[in-house]
Amino acid sequence: MTKFIKPLEINPEVLEKTVKRCRERGIIIPTFAQQRDPELIPPKIQEKLPSIGLWDVHPLNLFRITWKNDIKTGLFNGVNFIELPSSLTGVKARIVGLIGKYFPTGAHKVGAAFGCLVPRLVTGQFDPTSQKAVWPSTGNYCRGGAFDCALLACDAIAILPEEMSRERFDWLREIGTKEIIATPGSESNVKEIYDKCWELKRERGNQIVIFNQFDEFGNCIWHYEITGPAIEEVFEKLKSPRSRFAAYVSATGSAGTIGAGDYLRKKFPLLKVGASEALQCPTLFLNGFGAHRIEGIGDKHVPWIHNVRNTDVVIAIDDEYPMRLLRLFNEEKGKELLIKEGVPEHVVASLPLLGISSISNLISSIKLARFFELDERDIVFTIFTDSAEMYLSRIKELREERGEYSERDALVDFHHFLQGIKTDWIKELGYWDRKALHNLKYFTWVEQQGKTVEELNHLWSPDFWEEVFSQVPEWDRLITEFNSRTGLI
Repeated sequence: MTKFIKPLEINPEVLEKTVKRCRERGIIIPTFAQQRDPELIPPKIQEKLPSIGLWDVHPLNLFRITWKNDIKTGLFNGVNFIELPSSLTGVKARIVGLIGKYFPTGAHKVGAAFGCLVPRLVTGQFDPTSQKAVWPSTGNYCRGGAFDCALLACDAIAILPEEMSRERFDWLREIGTKEIIATPGSESNVKEIYDKCWELKRERGNQIVIFNQFDEFGNCIWHYEITGPAIEEVFEKLKSPRSRFAAYVSATGSAGTIGAGDYLRKKFPLLKVGASEALQCPTLFLNGFGAHRIEGIGDKHVPWIHNVRNTDVVIAIDDEYPMRLLRLFNEEKGKELLIKEGVPEHVVASLPLLGISSISNLISSIKLARFFELDERDIVFTIFTDSAEMYLSRIKELREERGEYSERDALVDFHHFLQGIKTDWIKELGYWDRKALHNLKYFTWVEQQGKTVEELNHLWSPDFWEEVFSQVPEWDRLITEFNSRTGLI
C-alpha cells in the first residue's frame, strides 16, 4: 500500500462479534466525512437527534462528534466559535477560538478517542465483547474514551493523574466507568501514566487494548480531517478581501489538536503554527521539566504523533496567568469589570466557555500576535478545548486560598494578566531547532516505550505524514461496510 504505513489487517472472527454487538445496541458508526460535514448524515438519523440530549449516553450521539452541533435545534449548523475583540485581548489581530463545550462530554477530546478507537473496531483489532479499552490521559481524552465504551457496553479503564480536577473523576464515575486509576502527580507526570500502562499490559495481556493518545495516529488524523477544515470554514466566513490567515495556536498536550496545523499549512502556506506549553514545565522551550496547573496538556516529553517539522513557534505560559483569568472570566466582580472596560456583554457572557487550557491557548495567541506585530488584517485561530464547568472546584479552591474576588483583583488581572501580556518566553524555530525537538523523542519513545530508531527516523520525513493523513478514505470505506453488515441503515 505505502512505504511507511502497514496495510490494515482484518480479524474476521472478532469483526463478526463486533458487528453483532453494534447490531444489538443500535450502534451506527459515522464516517469521518460525516463528522466533517454533518449534512452527509442520513436523514433518518438526523430526524431522531433533536429528541436526544447532547451529553446523553446514546449511540446516535456518535454523530455529534463534530464542531457543528446546534444546541438550539439539536441538529447542525456552522462551526461553533467565538471571536474575541481587541477590548478584551489588547491586540489588533482578530483572535478566534473553536468551542469544545458543544461536543458530547463537553470537550473535543471525544473526537480524538473516536479517531483512535474506530479503526480498531472496523478491522476487528479490538473486541468490545471480551477486551477492556485502556485510555491513558491527563483528563478529557479518557472521558471521551469512556463515553465511547459506554455506548458499546464494553469496559473502559481510565488512567489520569491524581491531581486533576475533581469534576473529571466525578464525571467518569457518573458515566459508569468501573476502573479509574489515579497515577501520581499532575498533568505533567505523563511517564507515570505510561508506567501504569506497561504494568497493566504485563498483568492482563490480551485482555486489554491500550489506546495511547500520545502515539496513536488516529488522534492527530481526526484533527487533520475534522478540526482543520472546520477552522478553514470559519476563516472563509470571517475574512475580508485583505484578511490574512496568520497563525494557528494549540497546546501540545498529546499533539493531536496541533495536527490540524498540518492540514492548514496546505491551505495557507504562510501561516505560523504555534505550540504552547506551561512555563513551569518548558519541555519544548528549554528541554525542561516540572509541574504546573494548566490541566490537560501533559508534557515532559515530545509526543510521538507531534510533527515538529511543522511547528514554527514555541510559546511558554506562566500557569499563574490562566488561573488569574479563570477567576476574571467567571467571578461576578470580574465580569462587571470587563463590561466597565468596554468588553461587550455578549462576549463576557461567553467567557465561561473557556476552561484553563482554553485560557492558556488564548494567552498564547495574544503573545504570538504581539511577537509578530500582527494587525487588523490578521486572524489567529486557536482551540477552546473545554469549558469552566470542568474547573468549578478550582475556582472554589482559589477563593478559599486567596479570599473573595474584589474589584481590585479584577483590575489587576485585567490590566496585568490580560492586557499586559508580553512577548517573553516565545521562540521562533529554525530547521535545526525543529530537528532537536524531533530528536528528543528518542529518550521517551525508543529508550522507554519500545519504538525503534528506524521508526523515529521515519517521523522526520514529510512523506511519512502524507501517508499518515491519507488513510481516512480507506477508514471511511471500512466504516461504511461495517454499517452495512449491521443492517441498521
